Amino acid sequence: MSENRGRGSGGNSGSAPYDFGGAWQPSEIELARRVARKKRNQKNALIAALSSALVLGTLIVVIVTSPGWVTLRNTFFKWAYGVEVLPKILLGFATNATLTVIAGTSVALIGLLVALIRTSRTPALTPFRFLATIYVDVFRGVPLLLVILLVGFGIPALQIKGLTNSVLILGTLAVIITYSAYVAEVIRSGILTVHPSQRAAARSLGLSHSQTLRYVVLPQAFKRVTPPLLNDLVALVKDTGLISILGVTDAVRAAQIQTSKSFNYTPYVMAALIFLAVTIPLTRATDRMLRKSLERQNAQGQA
Repeated sequence: MSENRGRGSGGNSGSAPYDFGGAWQPSEIELARRVARKKRNQKNALIAALSSALVLGTLIVVIVTSPGWVTLRNTFFKWAYGVEVLPKILLGFATNATLTVIAGTSVALIGLLVALIRTSRTPALTPFRFLATIYVDVFRGVPLLLVILLVGFGIPALQIKGLTNSVLILGTLAVIITYSAYVAEVIRSGILTVHPSQRAAARSLGLSHSQTLRYVVLPQAFKRVTPPLLNDLVALVKDTGLISILGVTDAVRAAQIQTSKSFNYTPYVMAALIFLAVTIPLTRATDRMLRKSLERQNAQGQA
């Protein structure tokens, strides 16, 4: 048996030449391919490391040896001062985090509503579809900074009794208005990618229109647009810093206050690092989710 691996249990020449019930063993050709792939991957990794070290090393040498490096370092990278003002910037960033949560939730709900209106075929909703289209076209075309200025200074100028003058609320409202237009288009694109046969099959099973949307269309749509929605979330985290132009004390405004006291721009660098600490993990999570989604879609072809 040991000398005739893979032969039948009877061991005579008339039996089956292979034991199909035994454990699979890679062939010599497959083993050679694995060794070749491993060597190729190691070679590619070495080339990538050397190339990265050469490019980054050259960039660092150019920056460090430049005539103004000392001035730049003392103006933007004075770490002792950065650590000193970090607590105040973190306190301001709490405003950005709160605004992100509130705005993100509101944007998701409003964006979904606008997307459903635009994809609806009900004749009674025709004027609402028209208004939703205008809304999306306008606020996707106007820069967010201008929307913040128009809402932040325009609404208080109306002097209507009962309307708030809080710059934090108005800034948040401007962000919600703008991002809802973007998210609505993302969700609408996901709804439109669901094949009509899915709706027809659901209706043939007795599901109503609303049930078809809830149990068939929307789950598939959200699954497909989750990566771009996460990208919008990353952009939302960053763009919350724009409300500082209204005077809201967020991370950017806190950094500006500290900079004005010392004429040193290190607080801005610290604020940037805080935003990076939040956005980079979200970006990597988005990339990983997109990669897994593509792998699932190509699973049949890869097999």
